[in-house]
Amino acid sequence: MPTEIEGRIWYQSFVDPEQQAPYISRLQAMLDLVAAPSFRFEVHGLTPPDRHFSALTELRCAMQTVRNAIAAERAGYRAYVIGHFQEPGLTECRATLDIPVTGLGEAALLAACTLGRKIGLVTIDPIFIPWHEEQVGRHGLERRVVGVRAIRVDIDAFMRAFDDEAAYRQVRADFIEQVRPLVGAGAEVIVPGGGLPKLLFAREKAFAIDGAVVLHGIAAVAKAAESAVSLHALTGIAASRAAAYRKTPAAAVEEFESDRW
Repeated sequence: MPTEIEGRIWYQSFVDPEQQAPYISRLQAMLDLVAAPSFRFEVHGLTPPDRHFSALTELRCAMQTVRNAIAAERAGYRAYVIGHFQEPGLTECRATLDIPVTGLGEAALLAACTLGRKIGLVTIDPIFIPWHEEQVGRHGLERRVVGVRAIRVDIDAFMRAFDDEAAYRQVRADFIEQVRPLVGAGAEVIVPGGGLPKLLFAREKAFAIDGAVVLHGIAAVAKAAESAVSLHALTGIAASRAAAYRKTPAAAVEEFESDRW
């Protein structure tokens, strides 16, 4: 195994680096734990964060994500991770960057496909259910995902659950309640829909509910990003330019970064 540093990977979280500093610290610690010796993940947040669950907020965060992705490549990062399950801006980032771009949702769903035939997804708020259903279709996994359900937990409640055992148990109980109908429908693997629940439940090794395993999504996206960097180094290919990720013209990047619109 090579011991030299293969490079830094920018991990784009959608929480505020100051308001949710304890979460950022926990996420960084988890990525430090799972990273191979030759890689270093560096967590970056968004200001303002993704705090209003709405389509407009996702659009605003997508624009910030693309801007940060361009900056990450220029700064010499070897890969870019969109650490938000809905992964807004994924297509635009892949079309624009010449380094690999990995999405938390896509990486988690594809990893789940290797653990079982049928998948269930539990997101953090009912508003995201149709978004995830569309996401599942976009990744071509309609026949593998048996359903999408939701708990109802805001960012502040998640923050409490990281430190308060009673709050954690409540979130866990709510999650299990939504998982059981998915297991009844045939789900063998459960994917928590969001970086917050993924990190929260990472404390439980071999977490399973009625036989269905709960995916460790943070580890899954980290290993997907590392693999993408290694493949890029071997092949020189970060993404196909044939159709979906056709290369963004330099003039379009310049226009995007300008104040002319």
